[in-house]
Amino acid sequence: MSMYIGEALAGDGNEIAHIDLLIGSKDGPVGVSFANALARQSDGHSNLLAVLTPNLAVKPATVMVTKVTIKGMKQAVQMFGPAQAAVAKAVADSVGDGVIPKDQCEDLVIVCGVFIHPQADDDKKIYDYNYEATKMAIANAMGSKPSADEMLAGKEEAAHPFRGF
Repeated sequence: MSMYIGEALAGDGNEIAHIDLLIGSKDGPVGVSFANALARQSDGHSNLLAVLTPNLAVKPATVMVTKVTIKGMKQAVQMFGPAQAAVAKAVADSVGDGVIPKDQCEDLVIVCGVFIHPQADDDKKIYDYNYEATKMAIANAMGSKPSADEMLAGKEEAAHPFRGF
């Protein structure tokens, strides 16, 4: 498969984390998306590599894409700080846990959409929720979850938390 797709939501309040991600080969559509995310920056959408600490990027290489326009330094620091640390640790732990096969780390890349609410205040919650959501999204992607049968079985009881009614 050239593309795995994962999604997960964790936490609550303004620090809630919603992760959408793609995992795929460098020479496939996810690789193209990865390169475009780094090469085509725009005002308020500063995409960045996930690093455990400066000079220690994760494998598979992961680009974080902002899902909300960053409108100030506070929000930018939250993206470059606790959110980046959380995503990087979740990717590394997913490799360590065998969810992402270690022998594929040089062939795969990840494009990870990250949401930071403009009124988020608690950096620890931002970290914790983004870590949890990223780990779940990776597991969902690599496990092809939900299956079509799971989706069909749950569709009538599903209640989207932000549907507005």
